[in-house]
Amino acid sequence: MIIGSLVIKIHTPWVHSLKEKRMVVKSICAKVKNKFNVSIAEVEEQDIHQITVLGLSCVAGNSSLADSILDHVINFIESNTEGELIETQRETIQV
Repeated sequence: MIIGSLVIKIHTPWVHSLKEKRMVVKSICAKVKNKFNVSIAEVEEQDIHQITVLGLSCVAGNSSLADSILDHVINFIESNTEGELIETQRETIQV
């Protein structure tokens, strides 16, 4: 069993309040959960308006499948948000 984890940092310059940020985060999380069946949540920088840090994980039978899922999630987030992906950190662990 392989566990894939991904941390994505997104810059959203048009967000000027925590309420706006919460709407963006909830939208991204719901879309990614529904499409890819992964666990996703905001993990850092919760009180900074224009930076969103999302952490997600997936479980797969082999490392190539886990990498494929993480690649598809990154591409999906890039194409479905107006924000700029600043940084991504990924890791796969065999259990």
